[in-house]
Amino acid sequence: MRLQLSTWPQVEDYLESSRGIIVPIGSTEQHGPTGLLGTDALCAEAVAVEAGKRAGIMVAPGIPVGMAVHHMTFAGSMTFRPSTLIAVVRDWVTGLAAHGFERFLFVNGHGGNIPTLQSAWYEIHCETREATDRGGKGRDLRFAVQNWWAGTQVKAYCDEVFGPADGSHATCGELSLMHFLYPDEAPTTAGLEPRVAPTSAYHDAEHFRRVHPDGRMGSDPSLANADHGGRLFDIAVTEALGRYETLMAEE
Repeated sequence: MRLQLSTWPQVEDYLESSRGIIVPIGSTEQHGPTGLLGTDALCAEAVAVEAGKRAGIMVAPGIPVGMAVHHMTFAGSMTFRPSTLIAVVRDWVTGLAAHGFERFLFVNGHGGNIPTLQSAWYEIHCETREATDRGGKGRDLRFAVQNWWAGTQVKAYCDEVFGPADGSHATCGELSLMHFLYPDEAPTTAGLEPRVAPTSAYHDAEHFRRVHPDGRMGSDPSLANADHGGRLFDIAVTEALGRYETLMAEE
């Protein structure tokens, strides 16, 4: 169930039986010379939408831009400042909470979003507490994040088929998922030099470009393919549903 493809009476009916919603969040940023800029946003949205379809869960519009300051020396990359992303998440949540949604699972496609997401949730909790202190009605809002690429079974599969060459950015796993989801758009993943990209710590965007000149981090995209992507998609959706069920069962 997608919020954008629902009418307001349908949303009211949904809220009679469930207060949970899934929110996809990703990034629009470089993924090396063979990875699409929308990888993080498109993967997160696909996993979230399929999870919602399988279990009848409402899925909110996705947040397609994340905190990607360190990728901004690569053409086409976009970013929110951390403070801006906090404000965006806050408004996404409070808008939905005004109608009665109380449990929010963020299906996330970008590691750089994690600390900002957590900060946004605590900003919302602070506002709720302050409203209660002023005699207002507090909301019992709960949040969780499922980083689709970091699920136990997703990681196990990637370790098995890609090993260390999966890397940590422009990974074999996420590029495989894109080959599965967008077979006509995903470019070839062969012919990169070095075949396995270096891995190094980084600071700002300029330093990232110096130590990771083609944008990859430790990955060998030639190992990516649609067959692996299809398997990863099914695993990721199953793990997202498991995390949603845990969130909804919390006291």
